Amino acid sequence: MFDMPSKEAVVKAVLEGIGAAKENYLFWTNNRLFLSYGPRKIITLHIAQAIGKMENAPEVFIDATVADILRCSLPDRTGYVGYMQENNLSQGVFSITLDARFPHQGDNDSISKVIISVKNGVRNVKYEYLKEIERICKMLRPSGSARSTLEYGIFAFYADLSTDARKKLPVRIDKIIESFDEVVGRFEVLQGTFVSSGVQTVEGMGEWCAGCYVIEPRC
Repeated sequence: MFDMPSKEAVVKAVLEGIGAAKENYLFWTNNRLFLSYGPRKIITLHIAQAIGKMENAPEVFIDATVADILRCSLPDRTGYVGYMQENNLSQGVFSITLDARFPHQGDNDSISKVIISVKNGVRNVKYEYLKEIERICKMLRPSGSARSTLEYGIFAFYADLSTDARKKLPVRIDKIIESFDEVVGRFEVLQGTFVSSGVQTVEGMGEWCAGCYVIEPRC
C-alpha cells in the first residue's frame, strides 16, 4: 500500500501553494492587486499543483462531494447516506481531497485520507468559517475516528490587509484561530493546530499571511 506523505509535508506544500498563488496573482496584475481580489479557485489550483509535485504525491481531487469522500473513507461504502443524516451533513464539496495512490482494480476502491477546505480573503471571524470548521470535524468521525480512513482535515486560507487598515492582521488572525479552537473544543476526540507562513509585508501595499488550521484526532 502506498505511504502518504507526512502531515507536516502536506501542510508545507499547502502553504507553498498559497504563497505561489499570491506571487503569481501580483505578477499577473502588474503588482496592483492582492490575491484576495482574485477567485478562490486560483489558490485551490496552486495548492493542488504544489501537492502534486511532492515526492510520493497522493492522488489529488478538486471539488469532491461529501458523499464521495464518505463513500471512500467509511468502512461500509454504502453507509454514507446514514452517516450524513446522523451527523446533519448536507451534500456539498471540499476544495481538495487527497487519496491514497495505488494501482486501482476498479472505480470503487479509492481511499480518501485528507480533506482540505480553501478560503480566500479571510480577515475576520465569520459564521461561514465556523460552520466549515464544524463540517470538517463531523467528517473526521468524532464518534470513533479509527472507523474512518480520513486522517485529518485542513482549513487553508489566505489573508491580506492594506497598509491603512486600523486593526492589523496578527490581531485578526489570533481572533479567528481562537474562534476555530472553540468549535473544535466541542468535539472531545479532536484537536486543532494552527500553522502559518507568518505575517509578511509587501512594501507600499500591506501585509499578508497563508495559514493552515489542521484538525485531527487526539493522540
